[in-house]
Amino acid sequence: MKNQTNRIYPLKPFAFLLFFLCLGLSVLCGNAVAYTGSFDIEGKTITDQNGRNITVEKPFSRIISLYGAHTENLFALGLDTEIIGVTPNEVYPPEALKKPTFSYREDFEKFLAAGPDLVLIRPMIDRGCFQLINRLEKSGITVVSLQPSTVEEMFVYWRILGILTGKADRAAEMIAGFEKAVGEIKAVTETISLKKRVYFEAIHSRMKTFSPDSVAIFALETAGGINVATDAEPSRGTNIAIYGKERILSKGEAIDVYLAQTGTMNRPDLETIVNEPGFSAIRAVREKNIHFIDEVIVSRPTLRLIRGIREIREILYPEVFE
Repeated sequence: MKNQTNRIYPLKPFAFLLFFLCLGLSVLCGNAVAYTGSFDIEGKTITDQNGRNITVEKPFSRIISLYGAHTENLFALGLDTEIIGVTPNEVYPPEALKKPTFSYREDFEKFLAAGPDLVLIRPMIDRGCFQLINRLEKSGITVVSLQPSTVEEMFVYWRILGILTGKADRAAEMIAGFEKAVGEIKAVTETISLKKRVYFEAIHSRMKTFSPDSVAIFALETAGGINVATDAEPSRGTNIAIYGKERILSKGEAIDVYLAQTGTMNRPDLETIVNEPGFSAIRAVREKNIHFIDEVIVSRPTLRLIRGIREIREILYPEVFE
């Protein structure tokens, strides 16, 4: 079933370096696919990160979400009945655990049997699972690929989800509520005179941090922290940045707090960081001022980013926000 016009326009060739990022997915799912990396809205037509232009004539009502952030945001928009499938790794909200599970590694026939009219994915899947995505689209199932990197993109992303599902008003409320909460937090954190300087670890084994415009750094700075890695450059079009041990250590004495995200992307512990060769040059490590925060509340484009900001604020300034 189709309730929109889906027009695909020619895209630029897929960057060679991204091949290595998606090699594992390519083996499982087929050849990599080109993508533009940007997305937008014009009236009732949305453009996703693969360059698909989709005009929404009526809301989609049978949705499979293959990314936890999509799932969380769909529930935040007030959708429950419309969600007919989620990933096997869902943990939030609790209602998501009651839904049938789907994976991009599974056979196309399982998707077809469920009868979705929309499958929401992210660029990683789009790049690596061309055969699955192609079969879905040839069967008349609309596929939309989205994963915002910045807060500004997050707002556009929420609006796109609102247009796709007929929840544009609720999406606007989410944006307004997020901005209000951020404003209230900043009203206090901006008055702090001696702000903590922070190195925010994204992936310990590869010495990666976050790009300066990422949602994680937005959370850190809104919480009143100073990012010491402002010279970090995004890696392969993501919000993760290769920083390297040498640059981390060069700023060691300036680091008041060593903050690391934890989750599927990064699984460090206190012993790992303390015993990392050379890390004794980092003042925060010597003083055991090392803290961990769940990646889903600092790296995902959902309303729970507010919770992440508040937790970082309490880590940095416990005497003020106990």
